[in-house]
Amino acid sequence: MEANVLTTEMILVMIMIGIAVFLFIVEWIRVDMVAILMTITLPLLHLVTPKEAFSGFSSNAVISIIAVIIIGAGLDKTGLINRLVKPVMKVAGNSSSRIVIAMGATVAVISSFMQNIGAAALFLPAIRRVSKSMNIPLSQMLMPIGFCAILGGTITLVGCSPLILLNDLLAPFNLEPFGLFDVTPVGLSLVATGIGFFILFGRFVLPKGNAEESGSSDESIQELSSSYEYIGDPFELKVPGDFTDFMDPLTVKDIREKYLVNVVAIAGRDGFKLLSAAPDMEIRSDVDIVVYGRQENVEKMAKELGIQIKDSLDLFRHDMSAAISGTIEAVVAPRSGLIGKTLRKAHFWEQFQVNPLAIYRSDKAFYSGLSDFELRSGDSILLHGTWERFNILQEMHNFIFTTPVSEVLKPQKALIAGFWLATALVMIIIFKIQLSVALMTGAFGMIVCQVLSIDEAYKAVDWRTIFLLAGLIPLGIATEKTGTAAWIAHTILNLIGDVSPVILMTAIAVLSTFFTLVISNVGATVLLVPLVVNMALAAGADPRMAALVVGLATSNSFMLPTHQVNALYMGPGRYKSVDFIKAGGIMTVLFIVVLIGMLYLFYGL
Repeated sequence: MEANVLTTEMILVMIMIGIAVFLFIVEWIRVDMVAILMTITLPLLHLVTPKEAFSGFSSNAVISIIAVIIIGAGLDKTGLINRLVKPVMKVAGNSSSRIVIAMGATVAVISSFMQNIGAAALFLPAIRRVSKSMNIPLSQMLMPIGFCAILGGTITLVGCSPLILLNDLLAPFNLEPFGLFDVTPVGLSLVATGIGFFILFGRFVLPKGNAEESGSSDESIQELSSSYEYIGDPFELKVPGDFTDFMDPLTVKDIREKYLVNVVAIAGRDGFKLLSAAPDMEIRSDVDIVVYGRQENVEKMAKELGIQIKDSLDLFRHDMSAAISGTIEAVVAPRSGLIGKTLRKAHFWEQFQVNPLAIYRSDKAFYSGLSDFELRSGDSILLHGTWERFNILQEMHNFIFTTPVSEVLKPQKALIAGFWLATALVMIIIFKIQLSVALMTGAFGMIVCQVLSIDEAYKAVDWRTIFLLAGLIPLGIATEKTGTAAWIAHTILNLIGDVSPVILMTAIAVLSTFFTLVISNVGATVLLVPLVVNMALAAGADPRMAALVVGLATSNSFMLPTHQVNALYMGPGRYKSVDFIKAGGIMTVLFIVVLIGMLYLFYGL
């Protein structure tokens, strides 16, 4: 097929690409649903065969990503990663710069063998504790370490989804696949650049922030006062027997909205206690309640409503003790099922049985209207409840707690987990066994040795990412099979004329960076690799290097809080979008310069 002849099939493929990109940007439906739409539509249009449409689910890349996620979950379950924090802190000492270097480098190395969002989530509680103990603003630490987690994904071929996917996308062109450590020199240089940038210029581009108060791991309202305005203290009150005789029904939501006081527990006449109060719950006569609020607000409420404030906690003295319950800050996880839902629609109180006291987004704290607050990834919620409920909540993976909640770990299995990770790497490096087979061997070994159960392994896998990747692979096949990639490549080259390989690779890096900011990095990789390989072949450049630029540059996602790691750290760090634009804009330019420079030095572009 001639590359310069536009056919009906090419037009259909370009329409499908346009639809996919449009849906990725407007987010009318979830990205994995977009991928499934492509999987269904492409064979219906006879652009790929049914076998090709579902080939992504059996691809080497998809199986490798599943295995990497399970291995990462096993390392997390044993607490092996957390053990690295203490020696890292000993090396760092009391210097904030050395802390950023030590923790940033450690997170980057961990990110090179597991999903970067997993590494970033593991280190969030540790960074929070360091911020408190050393009186360093959290905003001065989270962004540098978060950027290092993203950059760490470029150190090995299993560090991020686009690089895992790369060899599969090169297979149709019969190009030599990349080895596990072929990208390591480039990735290490990018990490060093990121750390060096924040060490030298962090004071100019990072928000100043406020240092976390020092304190123990037992969270209290006072310990969180640097993140939120002072919420107040717990008060127990007695509602009189004639409370509902002369007034309209009063709900928990009414009290929060009018007095900024949170009702967190209610005991009825029969003594039955409820430690989670839904917004529409009515305050009835002759009950005892516990509220969190400032003293002046509680006194105002009690005076206007005729409610008696007790001298101290009485009925709830045990339930509100530090050993039973407390207050903790939780961040909405990037793949939480609560994203896009309000607390009311999610039946938050009934489902989780904890009480939200405040919600923090970017630079604003919200103390009222919580019921109708639509959650986003990275939102921070101040929660009050029992430690038992927090443990259950943590297992649901909807939230990432910024301070540790007691969890059943398996430290005795740490060496076994490390052994199976090492086994997988030896199989890849020394015995040259296919990536998916080696990694799945490591994952299976962890399950057989009971590092984690098979059910825990299934729960650990982000199936939305799997369906996104598997569903978009047929679009890449259709783009190459129909000649669409070759046609677009020739058209672009005719427009820009003859350029040197360095200029061509730089243009590809910029294009990849733009795509990864508006659509997923997996989507950008699938769409761009066939295109840039054809461009390189037509221009006489190295097609493998063109594909590698795409695989690496799709990690260049710093300017907007759209990357999962940025979204995760935005709430706890109290960052605004402009903070990412300021620091991320410079980092984006440095990324492209270092990427092209290192490829030129090591691979001779």
